[in-house]
Amino acid sequence: MSEIVVAVRPGTIADLDGIVACSSALFAEDAGTRDPALNVKWPQEHGRARFVDALDDPDRLVMVAEDGGRIVGHLTGTLSGPTAMRPVTVATLGSMYVEPSYRSQGIGARLVEEFRQWARHHGARYAGVTAYASNEAAVRFYRTNGFAVQSTVLETVL
Repeated sequence: MSEIVVAVRPGTIADLDGIVACSSALFAEDAGTRDPALNVKWPQEHGRARFVDALDDPDRLVMVAEDGGRIVGHLTGTLSGPTAMRPVTVATLGSMYVEPSYRSQGIGARLVEEFRQWARHHGARYAGVTAYASNEAAVRFYRTNGFAVQSTVLETVL
């Protein structure tokens, strides 16, 4: 039996269908079950244009996990700052998804490490990610990969 080797690499225009599919799956699985205010159709309606823009922006990152030509995961990141209030560059991990059958194989950790290397290369001093508090698996994953709770956002329905 041969070992599955998943490549983690920067995304390209040729990967857009797979990136949008991963983003759609992320919205359906995570935000769609946790945030009634979120438009779960956003990836299908706006994702392609957003990802095309990101591929050409040096302050944004799009990584993919590929298995035999098929995109099985993705990660996006952005840089911001410095500002007068926070005079350092900060990298934000915007979204990450790995198909369920590929989880627990280190692919997510590889994507996060590529994000961290990209952030450091671009002068970021800090990196952050947002996860739903009720998504215990995501919170555990990010803690295992070096992130710690910095702040808490509280919301209410009006």
